[in-house]
Amino acid sequence: MKKTATVLILSLTCAGALAQQKKTEPASAPASPAPATEQAAPQDAPPAPKAAAPKAPDRASAYYHYAMAHIFEELVVMYGRTEYGNRAIEEYKLALENDPDSSYLSAGLAELYAKTGRIRDAVLEAQEIIKKNPNNLDARKLLGRIYLRSLGDVQGGQGSNEMLRLAIQQYEQIVRIDPTSVEDHVLLGRLYRMNNELLKAEQEFKTAISIDPDSEDAVTTLAYLYNEEGNTAKAAQVLSSVPDAARTAKLYMALGYTYEQQKEYKKAVDAYRKATDQDKDNLDAVRGLAQNLLNDGQAEAALEQFKVIADSDPQDTTTLVRMADIYRRNGKFDAGLDVLKKAEALVQDSIEIPYNRALIYEAQGRYDEAAVILNQLANRKPAGSTPSNAERNNRAVFLERLGTVYREAGKTQLAVEAFRKMLDLGDENVARGYDQLIETYRDAKQWQDATNTAQEAVGRLPQNRAMKLVLAGQMADSGKSEEAVAQVKAMLKGAPEDREVYIALAQIQSRLRHWPEAEEAIAKALDLSKKQEEKDYAAFIQGSIYERQKKYESAEEAFKRVIASDPNSAMALNYLGYMLADRGVRLDEALGYIKKAVELDPQNGAYLDSLGWVYYKMGNYELAEDNLRKASEKINNDATIQDHLGDLFNKTGRLKLAAAHWERALEEWNRSVAAEVDNNDVAKVQKKLESAKTKLAQQQSSVK
Repeated sequence: MKKTATVLILSLTCAGALAQQKKTEPASAPASPAPATEQAAPQDAPPAPKAAAPKAPDRASAYYHYAMAHIFEELVVMYGRTEYGNRAIEEYKLALENDPDSSYLSAGLAELYAKTGRIRDAVLEAQEIIKKNPNNLDARKLLGRIYLRSLGDVQGGQGSNEMLRLAIQQYEQIVRIDPTSVEDHVLLGRLYRMNNELLKAEQEFKTAISIDPDSEDAVTTLAYLYNEEGNTAKAAQVLSSVPDAARTAKLYMALGYTYEQQKEYKKAVDAYRKATDQDKDNLDAVRGLAQNLLNDGQAEAALEQFKVIADSDPQDTTTLVRMADIYRRNGKFDAGLDVLKKAEALVQDSIEIPYNRALIYEAQGRYDEAAVILNQLANRKPAGSTPSNAERNNRAVFLERLGTVYREAGKTQLAVEAFRKMLDLGDENVARGYDQLIETYRDAKQWQDATNTAQEAVGRLPQNRAMKLVLAGQMADSGKSEEAVAQVKAMLKGAPEDREVYIALAQIQSRLRHWPEAEEAIAKALDLSKKQEEKDYAAFIQGSIYERQKKYESAEEAFKRVIASDPNSAMALNYLGYMLADRGVRLDEALGYIKKAVELDPQNGAYLDSLGWVYYKMGNYELAEDNLRKASEKINNDATIQDHLGDLFNKTGRLKLAAAHWERALEEWNRSVAAEVDNNDVAKVQKKLESAKTKLAQQQSSVK
């Protein structure tokens, strides 16, 4: 540092000496004698006016002042003192006075203005250069960089749009002047993407690739563009065109992201693993790996990767929250709460951390504590005078969860009040609020209230087809089956969007036990399903229709199609496992399906009932009782669970308890609509209850 300062001081001294030397030089050279042929002017004639000759460039002086400017620029870098910047600017101006047509000096001055924060002067200087020479690449690049920087400083609005327009304008000229720059084509493509000019963006990225097929920036940005457009197949094609040997960690990350969008989580995991193998310190690659392991149902493996991130970046609260969520799903509630406590110490005003704590409390059955947190979150005051869209949507999420907690706790009225508050938040929150209200009334077996709410929803959202389908389902359950089916069929348009209508029609026909019509409707829904998740859901409905008809082979084939496509479909795993267990066949296989479903959703009462039932069928009555009791706590008004408990207690010699649960099963069936009840099941339970009562009476009689 001292050595550099000495050099600069010596340079200044030399420059000073140069300046002194120039002052001693004659102002101009002696005049040359007039040519001999030139005729002298008459003595009495006034002298002719002489035109002012343009001052010839003094490039030596210009170079001297440029050198001085450069020295002061270096001093600015070293010491950061404003006066050095001002001296540098003055020297540039003096240099330009001696060589006013020098675009090099003008560009240097413009750059210096930009470096010292005099942005307006930089812009004016660069624009002046471009007026003189529209093809001056340095000036255009300077303007482009200034507009890009300003674009980052301006937060939305008209100003942001104007900066984006100006930046695009400059980079369009830059690639015209130098069409071989990959970097500038990629940058212009990104600007087009920001401006939602996607075709132009695509063309710029393709141009960059044509110049340099190995440019990972060009390849990855084009792939991300296709992903944004929903064309993941094209994105994968672009990325896969790069040979394995040439793929970098950045490219593998883009490939992993693309597979994630396609829901091909195993391929995404493989791509992110390769990215981390190449760049072990790239935490973004580790994050992608962790998330896709989680997406693929590999929760423990995902947890290990999240721990790596947390160790490397202890301030990453998002990772801590993800870890807490995995602990919750695995039933390790204390570990989840400990991790959230660490996260809370890092972020004081988080909404995500208390929300996840509420989820753990809910999973533990600590409904009152969960409700307190969710109420606080839902009633947070907005930052401004009116809540933003994000704040409204967050409030809707908190209210929806609060209503769910109340519903699980059996507090139907409080759940209804929470869901009704969602109706004031607009947008899709209204439809979600009505959906939850209807489900709450159905869970509570308040069928007329559910129908009335569906009618209210259709009145408020007359264009919402999904709500009309829900209302039709309610009408079918309440005995207006022909009218319901007619209304649903009237919604068919002979278009791809008919898929949703055919699924609703299949479900209604199934609940009405109109089996041929149900099978026909779901087959049409399958034909209209394009995305894999659409096909999976339609196949699941098809499997349930077959199972209810006791077409077990067809049902099993449908459920296995779903599982082959999505090994983590808890619904299909549970349904297939329960179907086998209920018939008492292939019990080990059934147990495997159901256990995986419970691992994926450990707090689901229906899955816990299936697990208890398969253990009962296997003769493991202790585990059967443990899981059936948990299921009953989760869903305390389900007739099937009560029937299963009755069978268990009967089998283990607790006849009085068995009779009580069978009575409870009959009560719940009596409160249900016809579509929810299988009369054969009711008759079997009635017979078991009568037999139990007879035995109990005999036991009492013998005691007397």
